[in-house]
Amino acid sequence: MTAASLALRLSRLSKASTINLWNSQIREAVSKNHAHQPLLLFRQMKENGIEPNNLTFPLIAKACAKLSELRYSEMIHTHVLKSPFWSDIYVQTAIVDMYVKCGTLHYACNVFDEMCERDVASWNAMLLGFAQMGFLDRVLNLFFDMRFEGVQPDSVTVMGLTQSALHAKNLNLLKAIHSFGIQIGIDGDVSVGNTWISAYAKCGDLGMAELVFDGIEEGLRTVVSWNSIIAGYANNEKFIDALDFYRYMMHDGFRPDVSTIVSLLSSCVQPKALFQGRLIHSCGIQRGFDSDISVLNTLISMYSKCGDINSARFLFDGMCDRTCVSWTAMISGYAEKGDMEVALRLFYAMEAAGEKPDLVTVLSIISGCGQRGALELGKWIDNYADSGGLKDNVIICNALMDMYSKCGSIGDARKHFYSMPEKTVVSWTTMIAGCALNGEFLDALNLFHQMLELDFRPNHVTFLAVLQACTHAGFLEKGWDYFNMMTKVYNINPGLDHYSCMADLLARKGKLKEALDLVQNMPIKPDAGIWGALLSACKIHRDIEIGEHVAHRLFELEPHAAAPYVEMASIYALEGRWDGVAKIRSMMKCNRVKKFPGESHVHVHGKTCRFTVEDRDHPEAGKIYTILDFLTLQSKEEDYSPYLESFRS
Repeated sequence: MTAASLALRLSRLSKASTINLWNSQIREAVSKNHAHQPLLLFRQMKENGIEPNNLTFPLIAKACAKLSELRYSEMIHTHVLKSPFWSDIYVQTAIVDMYVKCGTLHYACNVFDEMCERDVASWNAMLLGFAQMGFLDRVLNLFFDMRFEGVQPDSVTVMGLTQSALHAKNLNLLKAIHSFGIQIGIDGDVSVGNTWISAYAKCGDLGMAELVFDGIEEGLRTVVSWNSIIAGYANNEKFIDALDFYRYMMHDGFRPDVSTIVSLLSSCVQPKALFQGRLIHSCGIQRGFDSDISVLNTLISMYSKCGDINSARFLFDGMCDRTCVSWTAMISGYAEKGDMEVALRLFYAMEAAGEKPDLVTVLSIISGCGQRGALELGKWIDNYADSGGLKDNVIICNALMDMYSKCGSIGDARKHFYSMPEKTVVSWTTMIAGCALNGEFLDALNLFHQMLELDFRPNHVTFLAVLQACTHAGFLEKGWDYFNMMTKVYNINPGLDHYSCMADLLARKGKLKEALDLVQNMPIKPDAGIWGALLSACKIHRDIEIGEHVAHRLFELEPHAAAPYVEMASIYALEGRWDGVAKIRSMMKCNRVKKFPGESHVHVHGKTCRFTVEDRDHPEAGKIYTILDFLTLQSKEEDYSPYLESFRS
């Protein structure tokens, strides 16, 4: 039934009986999300001489909130002010909520401040508005004012406070809100429990998320409860835990929905999780979710990140309707793989298909250029971002600085840094890391001190960049100074990378015993990377004793990795210990260790050329090796051999 036919039918009834029927029809249109129909009904109602009552305005305000159209909202507010219900608490609360949903908090504040009487719903509408916008101070002030006026908070209040704590990533505040929720007795509300599970997981406290989940009575748990805990583990890339909860969910008789499948697929972002990802894909097909666009996009991303780019492309090519997310997922897959030629072809095809690349699409191309050192393509995407107005975004500027630094063009990186109108901690950290990467160690440390003078608070990544600068420059004392500054002044707990830098710095300076003591006594379990750095230092300083100890650790961690065997064999060979070399070769045969030849990539005219050791397959191989032979001869004639030897060491 159309709005016009409804109006004709209702106009034939008496005014006294029609108002309820009009409200009923408007309510039905709002519940069915029939866009503008509630507003058309409201207009026709007025045209037929029927005056809205205090039940009509909240319904129309809800329709405007769903449309999120400020113009319509202002018109309805005008009608309210002309009616006898302008001071009705329910009508005013609906107007506050309407303006909040339209994103005009100052209008909502004006209405809220003029209310003579406010109930918990009024306070919640305002509090949720500020929470959604991330204004933590305003949320807390509203909450304290609410308590001061004697209004009892309810479950909606606590969920708004939780959302605000989550936006600020403030775990201590989240725990305080959790305690308050228990105190006022709303911890048994399953919606509140689900909100807490999600918030704790996103703040990185999976232990508390699971504790809240376990605290929900089994009979009260919903699919949302299960999805919240599964998504928590998935977002933290703990795919084994996510799968375990999925099994428990199935065992308890719950049917997974699209959100469940998307979360599980999102947890499989490593090659070792590919098998599990395929199983989840099969489950999605069985449940009939394989045609859902969000599932398909997540599958493309999952297969790409797990290294199966062909399966990702098969799904992409089979899609009838592709969104910007679909194109971006596929482009990112090729960019991460280093296949920039295909990534760029897809980028052009995306534009040709009428789909405008967004911020994430451009970022994926910039990241790929940095990984592969594709400077020419990087400059092209820089110009593209500039012409598209994307360089006003600080994230794009930071990514471009990082790309130029990794491509060895530190001058371009510095130009972007100093032209930024507003810099963030990430901007400073990126520039410091870029200088360290390109051998400008003193510039990196000077930038760090400038950053501190401007009252930017360094984070753990900033200190990692500073320590890397000290490591490559051999500044041992400065390295310890910055390490102590991180822990004692800024109360940042060192991670494995920070300890690795300090161990590497000690080892490079020949203090192998101190480096070994540091690694053995640190509170974090050392990985293969930190042991590998120590082994390389043992090779430089020809220390067989510590080298054997470190190599043994590496053999335990990675029995099939070739690098530690080769390094240890080199240490033995340098000292003429051929029995040790023979022993290492025997171990490699026994453990079936294969050494793959090293390779490098060079970008010429936008194309990637791959070279391996003794590679003669390139079509220009004759010219390439002629030039290399000439350069070798020239270096010998100019007596550069001492320099080359020191460079190799």
